[in-house]
Amino acid sequence: MSKRSILSQQLDVALTSCRDGWRLLRHRGPTQIQFWFIALIIGIAAGFAALFFRKGVNALQTYLYGTEDVRLLHSFAESLPWYLVLIIPICGGLVVGVILHIFTKDGRARSVADVIHGAAMHDGRVETRAGLASALASMITLGTGGSTGREGPVVHLAAVISTWVNRRIHADGITGRDLLGCAVAAAVSASFNAPIAGALFALEVVLRHFAVHAFAPIVIASAAGTIINRLEFGGVTEFALSTTGAVQFYQEMPAYLMLGLVCGLIAVAFMKAIFWAEDFGTKVQRKTGLPGWLRPAVAGAMLGGIAIFYPHIIGVGYETTSLALTGQLALWNAIVFAVLKTVAVAITMAGRMGGGVFSPSLMVGALSGLSFGLIATSVFPDVSSSLALYALTGMGAVAAAVLGAPISTTLIVFELTGDWQTGLAVMVAVSMSTALASRLVDRSFFLTQLERRGIHLAAGPQAYLLAMFRVGSVMRPMDDERAASEDACWEMIGDGVYIDTNATLESAMPIFETGVRFIPVVTLSADAAPPELQGALFHVDALKVYNRALAATAAEEHS
Repeated sequence: MSKRSILSQQLDVALTSCRDGWRLLRHRGPTQIQFWFIALIIGIAAGFAALFFRKGVNALQTYLYGTEDVRLLHSFAESLPWYLVLIIPICGGLVVGVILHIFTKDGRARSVADVIHGAAMHDGRVETRAGLASALASMITLGTGGSTGREGPVVHLAAVISTWVNRRIHADGITGRDLLGCAVAAAVSASFNAPIAGALFALEVVLRHFAVHAFAPIVIASAAGTIINRLEFGGVTEFALSTTGAVQFYQEMPAYLMLGLVCGLIAVAFMKAIFWAEDFGTKVQRKTGLPGWLRPAVAGAMLGGIAIFYPHIIGVGYETTSLALTGQLALWNAIVFAVLKTVAVAITMAGRMGGGVFSPSLMVGALSGLSFGLIATSVFPDVSSSLALYALTGMGAVAAAVLGAPISTTLIVFELTGDWQTGLAVMVAVSMSTALASRLVDRSFFLTQLERRGIHLAAGPQAYLLAMFRVGSVMRPMDDERAASEDACWEMIGDGVYIDTNATLESAMPIFETGVRFIPVVTLSADAAPPELQGALFHVDALKVYNRALAATAAEEHS
């Protein structure tokens, strides 16, 4: 037998093995080793996605504003003609509005809240078409002067990657959520050069549990994302701090407790401003008949108008944050910049231009901490640490309260700054801010966003699991041997007691509280035709489904 025929046979065997392995993977799911390998691949892909997104934003800012260093964008923008500063965000808003109008149903950019929703109620899947459009729209927003952050679109873009993989391998709910967590961890790590915080962000914010089985693959993916970041940018931190100094423990700790409470209130004001602006924008749009695709352009015009006088609001705002962390701003400037940044973020989000809230919350927090520190050190100069420590602490406290993630935010502040010596002050302030803010909103900005859409995730699985089951999938059809009496069903329908087949158990449970044993299930027509009886939903069947779902959730979280 010739050497060529032997090689051909070996190649055929290898291809057959690959096909058989792929078929087995799709039909039976991945083994543990395969799963970790897939987690690594997803981590690499999500890391590159985060890197390309960041490079894309930088390229847009460089091209449109003409700056060579995007980290000094606001200083450079001060020298530009006013009409350029005004026109750039308007044009960006027009492009964003057209993209979202074409590729999304509601003209809204997808972000972290949608990823949390996908993890909880859609087996780790998110919208892919709308997600890709949202990533592009958010990139344009940040590149043309929008005042948001890049972590929101990057997290959703990573979730789109994991969703594509989940659908290809037909992953079940647990596997799908774990791979989603891997993608999110890698994206956050690659975006901020923060591997520890990236892994914990995925567990604490997106998956909302710390299951042991998910920890190892998420850490692997997070490490992969960090390596990609460091291959491009090196091991440098996002912010360079001056020496922060040691905390004067006994005398100064009450100041950091108070700073935590102040930051909690500031975080609530920051979130409420965004929600108020969103409601106000929707009300104005409805009254004026403004087309949805023009809404981002209007927001862009407002942002451009502010940026003419205060270019500090443009983009992520790292330059202003760095100035705050090094104590190079006066008290009045710090307060004004914090207020204006909050206004600018609210306009950007209300204009549905896309982007995230993490980076803006870091900037507002650093400015708030610096303002507090300037006041505290002037009143008690003999027992005060440096201004940089107050700014660092405020940065973590506001961001933690906005994200509802005290653990991962505390760590990401350390990793962004490289300062691990002042952890006590940051931890104290973060705990106070999150404890206060979580009682004034629904746990976090993202969960409050979902609550405003009628998606009840903040209270835990017991609140949202009922919404995952359609009545039609749980009811007993009329031809079932255990079906309800047809006459009894029609009598209840005549009394107005029935439920549509497309409704969820969330709508059915309040009806059972009136004392009925079952509810007739009907199909409602669009016209005035009478309802068609399909079956009956029994209380005991609804409770069985609910209990099984609760047990499965508890098993996943404790595995």
